[in-house]
Formats: sequence, C-alpha cells, structure tokens
Amino acid sequence: MCELRKRGLATAVIVSDAFLRLGKTQARVFGVPDLPLLLIPHPLGGLSLEQVEGRAGHAIPQVVELIKKNLK
Repeated sequence: MCELRKRGLATAVIVSDAFLRLGKTQARVFGVPDLPLLLIPHPLGGLSLEQVEGRAGHAIPQVVELIKKNLK
C-alpha cells in the first residue's frame, strides 16, 4: 500500500484498534505518514459472518469519506 500511495494512488489500510499504533508507525517508517488507516474493532479472527459484517459496517463510512476527499 505504501508504494501505491507514493505513486499517487488513493489507498487505505484497514486496521483493528489494537494495531492502530503499529499501523501509524509502519506508515511513517515506509515514508507515507499520511496513509489513511480505516479503523475497525478488534479482533477480526474467529468471528461469525455477522460479526465480520459488523466490522465492515465500521469501515464503510470511513471508505466513503476517503472517496469524498479524493474526489475534491
């Protein structure tokens, strides 16, 4: 994702709240501190389909906002 972002493409990474700090650190280390991180509740593994859909529900509004920003 970082390389795509450096090339000017609209990108984002979905990260659970337990890994937000790591995601920010990694984005900075790879030279894209402005990489959008879409935050979902932790955990993701071991969930039912309905729970995974709930996590997606957290990400969707963030994706919409990211698209709006990139259209401007």
